[in-house]
Amino acid sequence: MSPQLWAQTKQPATAALPVPAAPQLGARSYILQDFSSGRILVEKNADMRVDPASITKLMTSYVVFSELAQGKLKLDDMATVSEKAWRTEGSRMFIEVGKQVLIEDLIKGMVIQSGNDASVALAEHVAGTEAAFASLMNHYAEQLGLSSSHFVNATGLPDPEHYITARDVATLSAAIIRQFPIYYAWYSEKEFTFNKIRQHNRNALLWRDPAVDGLKTGHTEAAGYCLVASAKQKGMRLLAAVMGAESQKAREADVQALLNYGFRFFETHQLYQAGQSLTETKVWKGKLDTVSLGLEDELFVTIVRNRYDDLDARVSINPELSAPISKGQQLGQLQIYLDQQEIASRPLIAMDDIAEAGFFGRSYDGISLWVGGLFGDDDE
Repeated sequence: MSPQLWAQTKQPATAALPVPAAPQLGARSYILQDFSSGRILVEKNADMRVDPASITKLMTSYVVFSELAQGKLKLDDMATVSEKAWRTEGSRMFIEVGKQVLIEDLIKGMVIQSGNDASVALAEHVAGTEAAFASLMNHYAEQLGLSSSHFVNATGLPDPEHYITARDVATLSAAIIRQFPIYYAWYSEKEFTFNKIRQHNRNALLWRDPAVDGLKTGHTEAAGYCLVASAKQKGMRLLAAVMGAESQKAREADVQALLNYGFRFFETHQLYQAGQSLTETKVWKGKLDTVSLGLEDELFVTIVRNRYDDLDARVSINPELSAPISKGQQLGQLQIYLDQQEIASRPLIAMDDIAEAGFFGRSYDGISLWVGGLFGDDDE
């Protein structure tokens, strides 16, 4: 491996752990995914459409957080509670019809207490009606690539046209953590008191596992017991989603089993940073002779523990590059291999603009290229 391509200090050699088979769980579908690299470590029926129950509120919160980020909504805004919101069945934060409630309190009531009444109140404040808000949910879902999800309400109450998949749950959860880290912190709060009524977060793993810092539970008769959790240990964050478990205890045990498996047998490394110069290559007919190549985004890989030293980075660069070259233009490819299998690949892009040289510079390089082509193909 070219030393200038390898961004981390080598670690002491340690024997790799044998990796046992992934946990076999009783839930209808589940997935375990690394947050940084996106690698799927375990999955079962991850693309099967299922009833999301209150996992729906992740999409509701994503829309609300997006409105906050765009300045269309403020935490200290007041929302008037409609009779529909007040009457919404299921879990509640116990808002009262006709009263005005802080948006921040409604968000906490939805995120921490899983209040259906809070979810409807937020939906109506943002979009006028819950149906209009559902259109926003589907709009953002499409933007996030949740291709197997569809929403008709903000709560997760059952409907034949309201569904999601375990894979989409993991994707949505990762987007919330990545895009809205400040608001994501609410998912780790264990209780919230509103109107003198204190309720606990339904995610029991917040008490059992100090690495867990969110996200959401869900339950209806149609959906079964659902839980998506995120946990972080030593810089490695995992997302585990379990859909359709048989009981509350089963969903917690299943998610814990997935997280334990991931942290025990795998590790995640950041190999390169976004915009980091990884190598240089010759440029013909340019004002500069070389151009630096790097990656548009940071690159993480998730591998079996203690296999870091076995990684192999390879680059391929387009031959005979000529100016002009634009910053961000793809000029090659970076590939990461482990045991001769490609585990990651990213485009190599130009780090700078390279303008075209003047007439004499272009002429000289043109002759050099012609001569090289003329004599480079001779057989010896």
